[in-house]
Amino acid sequence: MSRPNPFDVEITPELIIRAYRAGIFPMAEDASSTDLFWVSPEMRGIIPLDGFKLSTSLRKAIRQSDFTIRVDTDFAGVIEGCASVGSDRDSTWINASIRAVYGELFRRGVCHTVEVWDRGALVGGLYGLAIDGAFFGESMFHRRTNASKMAMAHLVERLKAGGYVLLDTQFLTDHLASLGGIEIPREDYEERLADALEYDGDWTAWDRG
Repeated sequence: MSRPNPFDVEITPELIIRAYRAGIFPMAEDASSTDLFWVSPEMRGIIPLDGFKLSTSLRKAIRQSDFTIRVDTDFAGVIEGCASVGSDRDSTWINASIRAVYGELFRRGVCHTVEVWDRGALVGGLYGLAIDGAFFGESMFHRRTNASKMAMAHLVERLKAGGYVLLDTQFLTDHLASLGGIEIPREDYEERLADALEYDGDWTAWDRG
């Protein structure tokens, strides 16, 4: 369900964080739109961290690839990839306001990226917000086969290592369903969110482990 912003207020990083804590998130109609609206879906997409799945063949393909994972090194590249129209999308909801406010959240250490690189080229990745024990996935992209799945696989392992308990994907796509994503009613999501906000996730635990 979409909830129009009833007030002419500036969309600040603080407002974004409060919104996620309340179970809502912003979107734009398209890249050229100057407005944002609030969204709280009746059915929410999540990936249970203990239910993430990769096929044996895909795990083997990823292990044999030359891809490398980097984290939090190229926010601009990742959001540009997510906002680009391509074979996996014919439009984007990422407008200038989204780029600006999430860029500031990245600088503050709230927004994070998982990046897939191939010989110096960014070929896939994702970004989202880490708040307490929840990670709110925003968008992902790929320019090579399996690159976005590799990013998601790393994200799940990083979240497990850091003590996170909720991976929110906002909506459920066929791509996310193939990785173990499910839909749950808003009421169920809000209960899981409230529980996750009681935890203190550590994004960097993976790097020390």
